[in-house]
Amino acid sequence: MKLDGKKFSEMCISAANALNNDQAVINALNVFPVPDGDTGVNMSLTMSTLQQLTNFNGTVSECATKVADYMLRAARGNSGAILSLFFRGFAKAVKGLDEVDALDVAKALNQGTKEAYGAVMTPTEGTILTVMRMCAERAIEATERGEYQGDIVGLFGLILRSANEALAMTPDLLPVLKEANVVDAGGSGFVTVIAGMLAALNGTPVERVGGNDATASTPGVADFGSFDSADIKFGYCTECIVDKSDSCKGEGKCDDLRDYLAGLGDSLVFIDDESMIKIHVHTNHPGKVLEKALRYGSLYTVKIENMRNQHTELIEEKPAPKTEPRKPVGFVSIAVGEGVAATFRDLGVGYIVPGGQTMNPSTDDVLKAIDAVNADTVFILPNNKNIFLVAERAAEMTEDKKIIVIHTAHFTQGFTAMMMYDETVSPEENAAVMEEAIGGVTTLSFTRAVRDAEIDGLSIKDGQVLGLIGGKVKAVAEQIPEALEDLLAQIDDAAFLSVYCGADATDELTAKIEEILCKKLPDAELTVLDGGQPLYDYVIAVE
Repeated sequence: MKLDGKKFSEMCISAANALNNDQAVINALNVFPVPDGDTGVNMSLTMSTLQQLTNFNGTVSECATKVADYMLRAARGNSGAILSLFFRGFAKAVKGLDEVDALDVAKALNQGTKEAYGAVMTPTEGTILTVMRMCAERAIEATERGEYQGDIVGLFGLILRSANEALAMTPDLLPVLKEANVVDAGGSGFVTVIAGMLAALNGTPVERVGGNDATASTPGVADFGSFDSADIKFGYCTECIVDKSDSCKGEGKCDDLRDYLAGLGDSLVFIDDESMIKIHVHTNHPGKVLEKALRYGSLYTVKIENMRNQHTELIEEKPAPKTEPRKPVGFVSIAVGEGVAATFRDLGVGYIVPGGQTMNPSTDDVLKAIDAVNADTVFILPNNKNIFLVAERAAEMTEDKKIIVIHTAHFTQGFTAMMMYDETVSPEENAAVMEEAIGGVTTLSFTRAVRDAEIDGLSIKDGQVLGLIGGKVKAVAEQIPEALEDLLAQIDDAAFLSVYCGADATDELTAKIEEILCKKLPDAELTVLDGGQPLYDYVIAVE
């Protein structure tokens, strides 16, 4: 028996379904590299796009290439990225083949393992990598001895037994697992993948039925309360995909970026593909990751998660969700940055769609948010001009609710719009007042250039600070205080100043900015808040 593209697609869909069904159980094992309890979700989301392979009829090479591409773009988290790399290596090994035999599969497993190890800056034994490697080694040894010729099912049976044996060994290889009395979560996910693939080979593919609940009393579940979030050295799980610029295209051309990222944190997974770069790193400076990545192309996706908060949520008891009655009015806001999102929630926004500059959400993202807000009328705050059309399109496509788009060009305007809302007047009256109010907000923001350029008569060099007013570059300087001085020279007056510190802001620089603002606009009321936004170290609302 040989394996063709159709059967391989069925195996991959079955594996994706198996991960979906077991994600809660896998989450409950997650203590390494940080106890944030999201490994099952991340691995499941990484494979979820493989549903597109339904009714696939091409070669095994074509199928494996599609699997690798889908997973690479969907990859989330450390284990998700490693899993996508495994299938990327598998695809390279079977390139050009219509069908594969047992030896081909063994070689593909081996190539997938090498690909995964090669992209991880500091491979750790006792993780998913160990499980992959032992499976590949056993498969190579057996097929080179002439075993399983014409028996793909038998080979996958061996692979699954090897995966389970390797998984059982992980606590002996990684002390943190033994302390928590669990096996590795990523390794467990890989066992689930192999089991799902074998089920499809046996003619009983796994069907998607939803995740399983895992509680603290479930055997093999980690006690997350025994971990201190203060022990998490690098707090932000930062991921992005970069669509390469023409000058960077080709595999292995961005080693300097990899070296730079290695100095910003740990758990680095770096995939340097022909036309894209996939980055996963745990860091305290997500803005620096994104700024550097922008020098190699445009950001296709961005995800930043606060792992200390994720850990805290795992050990807090949460009440069962309640069905709330439908409200007259609800709010959706597009925002990024922990502090920014928290402020919107405090102001009454019911649903936050992650996104903003360089990471614009899709129409579908906004529609899902609208659907999640149980209200007759939903206000949408895009907070970026590039999102206006997406929000308006979502409004047009919604039939069961009245949608009002407030054309906020920045989150600072979104805050003002929310503060102007008056529940005693109609949605239409509120919309008029909110639109008028945001016109009185001037937004100053500071970021760094990622390449040399000429903009509106200003000569810009790579790495220089850009000072923007309302999204337009109005100052270029070497440091933020200098750029701020230039921008303030263009501001006539202010009654209120709100400074939002970004993910890479420092106490020293914040104090300097406060000093400049108090000197230049002494009569303005000054507030300094933690926005946590990436890319822009500081955003200042002038009203």
